[in-house]
Amino acid sequence: MPEHTTFITYLLSKFPALQENAQNLGRTVVYGQEPSWRSFEPIVTALLVVLVILGLALRARTKLAKVDEAVIPDDKLTLRTFMEAFVGYFYNMTKDVMGPKRAKRYFPVIGAASLFIFLSNLMGFIPGFAPPTSSLNITLGCALVVFILFNFYGLQANGLGYIKHLAGPKWYLAPLVFPIELISTCVRPVTLSVRLMVNMAVDHLLVGIFVGLVALFVPVPLMFLGMIVVVVQTVVFCLLTAIYIGLATEHEEQH
Repeated sequence: MPEHTTFITYLLSKFPALQENAQNLGRTVVYGQEPSWRSFEPIVTALLVVLVILGLALRARTKLAKVDEAVIPDDKLTLRTFMEAFVGYFYNMTKDVMGPKRAKRYFPVIGAASLFIFLSNLMGFIPGFAPPTSSLNITLGCALVVFILFNFYGLQANGLGYIKHLAGPKWYLAPLVFPIELISTCVRPVTLSVRLMVNMAVDHLLVGIFVGLVALFVPVPLMFLGMIVVVVQTVVFCLLTAIYIGLATEHEEQH
């Protein structure tokens, strides 16, 4: 493999101080590899996506802060209309899964995940950039955040009843049901992260190969398919997140 495969790695290699910082990160969590530009790049691109999200959010908020103008929809596609449509879609999806009361409470997590994953996936369409979601370190980090939060929300909503729920409806089934439910719950971040990483890595690799072979016209159908993958993987990740949170807090309204 060449030393520099993207613009980010090439630019970062020109700054010795950043190279030293990359070495200070230590071995990767997933593979235990020595730090390199290849392992450092997903962190940089993920931080870049976070900055883009903050910029878009602040820009959209200034538009919505003007109440007189906010009630009148724009007659063309703007940042405001895109954010309204995008956030509205995922909010409605969350509401369908867990109801309006819990959707309003837990949507910030799902909404933030949808923006981060969608924009991270889109980064693969920018020449010279690789999507951070093609790295298992990034996707596993996202999945672990979801794992910690839905268990926290479950305990917060149901107390020890959340743990009791994992043991099944009957006490004599607990020795059989609890290990199965525990393994099933712990496997969720693995399936979330691996599914997203594999799909985005393969999609980015295929487009890169065809662009390298034939630069004009031929890669276009693959890019359309890649866009479908970007959207589908974002929806799947956020839908599963909503389902996990919904299942963990499903008894909340009964207390």
